[in-house]
Amino acid sequence: MEDVNLPTITLRYNGVFDFDSFYTAIIDWAKNEGYMWHEKTFKHKVPSPEGAEQEYDWELTKNVTEFVRYMILISIHAWEVQDVDVEINGRKRTMTKARLFVRMNGFVKWDWQKRFAKAGKFGKFLGEVYGKAMTRDVAMYIDQLYFRMGNLHAIMKKYFDMQSKKHAYKGYLGES
Repeated sequence: MEDVNLPTITLRYNGVFDFDSFYTAIIDWAKNEGYMWHEKTFKHKVPSPEGAEQEYDWELTKNVTEFVRYMILISIHAWEVQDVDVEINGRKRTMTKARLFVRMNGFVKWDWQKRFAKAGKFGKFLGEVYGKAMTRDVAMYIDQLYFRMGNLHAIMKKYFDMQSKKHAYKGYLGES
């Protein structure tokens, strides 16, 4: 059975925001959903008069079963990154001003432990039989990951105040 790549979900934002809170919101979502968090890369290019350029690559993984693993890759590219002081309720806070491009890719990995591949010809045969037996569950795993990614995307958009406070799939997978 081959791994499934889900459609890419993107988000663009230009303005002032609290990057630390944005970062924390994504990590909290990952922890609450049972995902392991890994920051693969961070690049910071020397600032120009407009600001710095930064790139982040985050990997979220969740072992659903001994055979199925979800993986979400989040890439963030930020331009013109500057720290700005903003007064909120009479208090000064340091916020981030930037242009962001966020890209989310999801993958459903089958036999992620390579148990069947390591077991020789008979193991590969068993893996094929097991994969065929799972074909009715394949769509369920793909849908679950896609709707979870939609939930994370909605949280990001809500954070940047880019949509209403509700989203179309709220409650679909038992989330609040």
